[in-house]
Amino acid sequence: MREGDIINGLVKGLSVIECFDEEHASQSITDVANRTGLERATARRCLLTLVHLGYASYDGKFFRLTPRVLNLGHSYLAATPLPRLIQPFLEELSGQINESSSAAVLDNTEILYIARASYRRVMSINLGAGARLPAYCTSMGRILLASLPPAAAREVLNRSELIAYTAKTKADLPSITTELAVIAAQGFAVIDEELELGLCSIAVPLFNAQGHTVAALNIGAQSARASTSHMIANFLPLMRKVQSEVRPLLR
Repeated sequence: MREGDIINGLVKGLSVIECFDEEHASQSITDVANRTGLERATARRCLLTLVHLGYASYDGKFFRLTPRVLNLGHSYLAATPLPRLIQPFLEELSGQINESSSAAVLDNTEILYIARASYRRVMSINLGAGARLPAYCTSMGRILLASLPPAAAREVLNRSELIAYTAKTKADLPSITTELAVIAAQGFAVIDEELELGLCSIAVPLFNAQGHTVAALNIGAQSARASTSHMIANFLPLMRKVQSEVRPLLR
């Protein structure tokens, strides 16, 4: 792609939308400029354009995104069959084990949840379609990173902010790289309290009919209810079944 093909104004506008999150739901022009690295005047024009188009509101001091922004995400969901296709499988899987299951794709250094069947809340944060978590310390993230060529996975890790969320978090390149090699060989990933204390999860890749990894499937549970060894023995066979049933449906 040539640099001349890029619309810089669109790049800036999208960066403004993306700088709003749960902790920064209401922001001033200065806030947005600081979070995006844009000049204050540029941030102001982007924000006022979003207000004009109905994607943001303005009370004279602070800007907030409006529900119309959901149209952008809906366009992806409407154009992509995977979320609609996988949801019934997640519902059935969660019903069998009485635990939550999810599907996600890799988006830069994060995983993006595209579908979820929530049986009970297992994390301190709310997860659902559109939620994001770091790839390097999540079971789905490691599955998706392990599916990449090693050089590509390392490039993602080099751009990631490696934080030790708990004493068990693998947050250094050598440890994560070794773990990815193990995951690629065994075909599944387990996380034992690396993202949040008391939380375990297991994930497998979802392949399309051509054998390419297109997403990841996981089950998360409180470690008091389901240890990683319990997940491997009891959940993994069910996840393998979903994996095989979904594969011929994805083109």
